[in-house]
Amino acid sequence: MAGSASRSRRPVPTQRVFRAFANRGYLRLWVANFLIFTSRWMQITLMTWLVLELTDSPFLVALVGFFSSAPMFLLGLLGGLLADRMQRQRLLSLTQGTNVVASFLFLLLLGADLVEVWHAYAAIVLTGSCWALDTPSRRAIVYDLLGADGITNALALDSVGMNASRMCGPALAGLLITLGGVTSGYVVITVACSIAWVLLWSLPLPQGVRTARQQQSLGRNLLEGFRHVRGNRTIKATLYITVVMNVLLFPYVQMVPIIARDVLHVDAALMGALQAAEGLGALIGAVLIASATNLNYHGRVFAGGSLLALLGLCAFSMSRWYIVSLPALLFLGMGTAGFGAMQSTIIILAAGDAMRGRALGVLSIAIGTGPFGSLLMGALASAIHPVFAIRMHALLGIVLLACIMVLMPSFIDRTQPVRVSPTPRQARN
Repeated sequence: MAGSASRSRRPVPTQRVFRAFANRGYLRLWVANFLIFTSRWMQITLMTWLVLELTDSPFLVALVGFFSSAPMFLLGLLGGLLADRMQRQRLLSLTQGTNVVASFLFLLLLGADLVEVWHAYAAIVLTGSCWALDTPSRRAIVYDLLGADGITNALALDSVGMNASRMCGPALAGLLITLGGVTSGYVVITVACSIAWVLLWSLPLPQGVRTARQQQSLGRNLLEGFRHVRGNRTIKATLYITVVMNVLLFPYVQMVPIIARDVLHVDAALMGALQAAEGLGALIGAVLIASATNLNYHGRVFAGGSLLALLGLCAFSMSRWYIVSLPALLFLGMGTAGFGAMQSTIIILAAGDAMRGRALGVLSIAIGTGPFGSLLMGALASAIHPVFAIRMHALLGIVLLACIMVLMPSFIDRTQPVRVSPTPRQARN
C-alpha cells in the first residue's frame, strides 16, 4: 500500500515537463514571450523577403541580420545593468510599448506603398534595440519567480516557446506573403505585439536584488560585470561558444530565402516551411530537455547541442534537394535547443545574485556578435555563392568549438549554482 501511495504521488510525465507553469506569474510571462518571439521571427522572414524583392542582392539581404543583431552587441551590457538597477516590469512595458508603436508605423508605410529598403533596416534596428535592452530582465525575472531549483525547467520551457515561435513565425510569415504580401504579415505582428504589451504591463513582477552597488557609477558597475565574468571559467567558456554560434551558425537564416528560390526552386510558402523545420527540431529538443529531471551537466548539453547544430548546417549546405534540406534543418534545430536552453541557465547558475543581470548583459554582448557573422556571410555569398558561405561557416564553427572544448574541458563538469546569503533587509522581508 505504501508503495502504491508513493507511486501515485509521483508527477506524471506531462506534469514534470510543464511544472513551471504552476506559477501563474511565469505562465503569463511565458505567453508574452512566445508572442514576442513569434513576432521577431516573422519580422526577420518578412524583411528578408521584402529586401530580396526590392534589391535582389544577397549582401543587402544579409544586412537584415546585421541590423537585427547589432543592437545586442552595442546595448546588451546596458540591458544587463538595467536589469540590476531598474524595476524590471517597467522596463519590459516600455520596450514592448515601443515595439507596438514601431510595428504600427511600419504597417502604415506598407499600406501606403511607401516602403524603401532603409525603412526596413530602421524598423529592424528599433526592434533589435528593444530586444537588447529587455532580454536580461526577462531572463532574470524567471529566476526571481522560480529560484535556482526551478530555473532549468523554466528556461527549458522558455526555450520551448522560443523554438515553437521559430517554427510558427517563419511558416506563418511565408504563408501570409503568399496570400496577402508582407502587409498582411505585419498586421499579425502588430496585433501580437499589442497583446504581449498588455500582458507585460499588467503583470506584477518582483523587483530584482538591490544592493549597494546601485549607488556606484555606471562605469564601475559595468567594469564589475566584466571582472566577474573574466574570473569564472564556466561563464567564459559559455561566452566563447555563444560567440562561435552567433557569428558562424545563425547568420545562415538570412540566406534561406536565396537558397529556397535559386537552389531549391521553391516559393515563399515552402521557404517558410523550410525555416519552420528548424523550429520544429528545436521544439522537439526543448521538450526533451524540459522533461529531464536532475539535469546537472548543463555544459555537456550546451556543447553537444552546438556541435549537432553545426553538423546540420554543414549537411544543409551540401543539399540540392528540398526533401534533404528539410531534415537537415530539423537536426540543426534540435541542436540549437540544447544550445539555447542551456546558454542562459549556465550563466544564471554560475553568477551570483548581485551580478546576475550584468552577467546576462555580457552574454547579450556575445549574442550581439552575430552582425559580424552576417556581414561575413553576405560578403562571401555576394563574392562567391551563398552555398559556399554557409559551408565555410559550418566547418569553421566545428573547428573552433573543438578547440574551446580541448582548452577548457572543465566546462562540461557538473554545474554548481552560486548562492548568496540574503542581506538583512531581504531576510526581514
